[in-house]
Amino acid sequence: MIDTHSHIYLPQFDNDRTEVINRAKESGVEAILLPNIDKSTIEPLRRLCYDYQGYCFPMTGLHPTNVDKDYKSQLTIIEKQLLKNDIVGIGETGIDLYWDKTYIKEQISAFEYQLKLAKETNLPIVIHARESFDTIFKALDNFGGVLPRGVFHCFTGNTAEAKRVIDYGMLLGIGGVVTFKNGGLGEIVKRIPLESIILETDSPYLAPSPHRGKRNEPSYLSLILKKIAELRSDSIENIDMQTTDNAKSLFLNR
Repeated sequence: MIDTHSHIYLPQFDNDRTEVINRAKESGVEAILLPNIDKSTIEPLRRLCYDYQGYCFPMTGLHPTNVDKDYKSQLTIIEKQLLKNDIVGIGETGIDLYWDKTYIKEQISAFEYQLKLAKETNLPIVIHARESFDTIFKALDNFGGVLPRGVFHCFTGNTAEAKRVIDYGMLLGIGGVVTFKNGGLGEIVKRIPLESIILETDSPYLAPSPHRGKRNEPSYLSLILKKIAELRSDSIENIDMQTTDNAKSLFLNR
């Protein structure tokens, strides 16, 4: 398994990060991909990738909820990370209209800039979409030329939105929400091609059942894998093999 989206560099893991990573390895997680949030998270993210080189892999990006009037200077700092030549993705970026719409224009501009950055660097883009699918789809439709590869992380949209994501040539990041009762995501996961799915935890957020409401961690990826296998009436081994291949093709096979 590959946890394609985890923030284990955050303070929530300062007291037991080594144990968290050991549990991930013991559970079968062979790599953890780390999307950035803003300029303040670059150093802890980098430190973790240095300590666990070959196991933790860095991305660079500006999270939409951290976009403000100073976003351009943040993007300048974040873009410099590409000089290190070990970045596996551009993200986490996207548009979030759930928490605050104050900087919606800036969010769109930051997202469009990171789309271009992904295309120029031939890196996959990691898209955060919360109450913003139409806005994001509009930005993708207006993008000049062929879109970069990418994933809609923590996908919680409907069937039509899932189909549109796949039509863009992008993948769906499936996390703990798929284990929630009455979440609706299970019905979508049953129908979409397995080739379009990658696994993620979004640690420390959105822990799967039976840990819902608690701190999430990469070792819980096995619960997400098990649920997807159950929903699709498929073997855990097959889901594991295909989603791991999908993740490697998108992020690590360059």
